[in-house]
Amino acid sequence: MDVPVWVWIVTVGVILAMLAVDYVGHVRTPHAPTLRESATWSLAYVAVAVVFGVIVWVVWGGTYGGEYFAGYITEKSLSVDNLFVFVLIMTSFRVPREYQQRVLLIGITIALVLRTVFIIAGAAIIANFAWVFYIFGAFLIWTAIAQARSGTGHDEEWNENGVLRLTRRLFPTTDTYVGDKMTAKIDGKRYITPMLIVMVAIGSADLLFAVDSIPAIFGLTQETYLVFAANAFSLLGLRQLYFLVDGLLDRLVYLNYGLAAILGFIGVKLVIHALHTNELPFINGGHHVEAIPEISTTLSLGFIVVVLAVTTIASLARDRRDRRARALAAPTSTSEGDA
Repeated sequence: MDVPVWVWIVTVGVILAMLAVDYVGHVRTPHAPTLRESATWSLAYVAVAVVFGVIVWVVWGGTYGGEYFAGYITEKSLSVDNLFVFVLIMTSFRVPREYQQRVLLIGITIALVLRTVFIIAGAAIIANFAWVFYIFGAFLIWTAIAQARSGTGHDEEWNENGVLRLTRRLFPTTDTYVGDKMTAKIDGKRYITPMLIVMVAIGSADLLFAVDSIPAIFGLTQETYLVFAANAFSLLGLRQLYFLVDGLLDRLVYLNYGLAAILGFIGVKLVIHALHTNELPFINGGHHVEAIPEISTTLSLGFIVVVLAVTTIASLARDRRDRRARALAAPTSTSEGDA
């Protein structure tokens, strides 16, 4: 895929413009967004991502267009799982609702910068060491198994990571929020506020999620441009998605199983690709292994879409049954109590 420098510049410019709209138009005045506002802007960001994919499809062909959409949908679905942790972080730090947009936006900006570094490093490693696909594939399969074992449950507690603990250790911190300020001067001494701490928490937590999402998208496309674009567009819409599905997250009870299936599928795809490009002397004498055909982009995209659809429908059906069962049990419990 030949991507001219000016195309990179335009793409980065579009992403920066989208960030500017968020910073100037949305978080400048602290407020808790309504469901309608969140839905409108979520659709707008998805529309931008889809238009970008159509342009890739038209200019570079269906293969690359399919790789982009498969990568974008995968990153978007994995980002929903991130939202569970974001909710826990917000709750743990008791972030006022009207300040949560700002926290998320700056945290996501930090994550976007860190992920870009991660992507560049990953692309360089892949270009020079094809055997790394074995490692990526094995890691994703292991992650899929761990995800499936977690079942329908989600961690109810969030623990600070090393980056956050180091931040607290190095800098004096206020005990309470000072409006939406990240630093405050008290008695002539500069302190950082919990607002900055929670932003670091969001950004560093998302980077940890990138450990499995970046290898996953490299399993769908090795084009650095598409990997970067899919990650950027999925992250930029994450703030709006947080407020849109905040009340629906607990209803996606089978999400872990769906994500496990997707990660496992991509892990197997990576291992097969590694076999096709094999250069390790202790595997088939250093020759390529092509007995198993590679998984096509079309099959990958179809599998991801079907799994997400089945997972969502099954989750909502399960939630509906549970709600109905609780509603039927409530009058019985009440009558027994009266008796």
